[in-house]
Amino acid sequence: MSDVAIEPAISEDLDELSSLLGELFSEESDFRPDKEKQLRGLRLIFEQPNRGRVFVLRRDRSIVGMMNLLFTISTAEGGFVILLEDLVVHKEYRGHGYGSMLLDYAIEFARQKNFRRITLLTDRPELRSQSFFRKHGFYESPMLPMRLLLPAQSEQRDAAL
Repeated sequence: MSDVAIEPAISEDLDELSSLLGELFSEESDFRPDKEKQLRGLRLIFEQPNRGRVFVLRRDRSIVGMMNLLFTISTAEGGFVILLEDLVVHKEYRGHGYGSMLLDYAIEFARQKNFRRITLLTDRPELRSQSFFRKHGFYESPMLPMRLLLPAQSEQRDAAL
């Protein structure tokens, strides 16, 4: 039987985590894989644990999946809430319950730490992932997500030249 564990990611995992995020972003219509951006984002979470947590699911000491949970405050809920930013399992390990293990872990983590809500975004055309999250108690919000992308300061300087 395989040894499976979910635990906090460590800095030595960063390269593999950025590759996993690349897998995820190559499947999502809103995002593009960019290893440097993914590494920068992961490091920002690692730097300050009050920003969030990155967890990995290891099977026989190899990373099979990951998720990151970002922390913020909801005035509507009157407390801390979680944004489940990413949840991904390596393609060859999908369909074995590892995604459910990660999501159940996130829900239990939120309960134990007294978070009031977990919010996530999933692609609209991706019915399989919507079904997966519904199975775990998530429901579609009547709210519509909207974005404004802001270029980094260096990108603004380059455009001005």
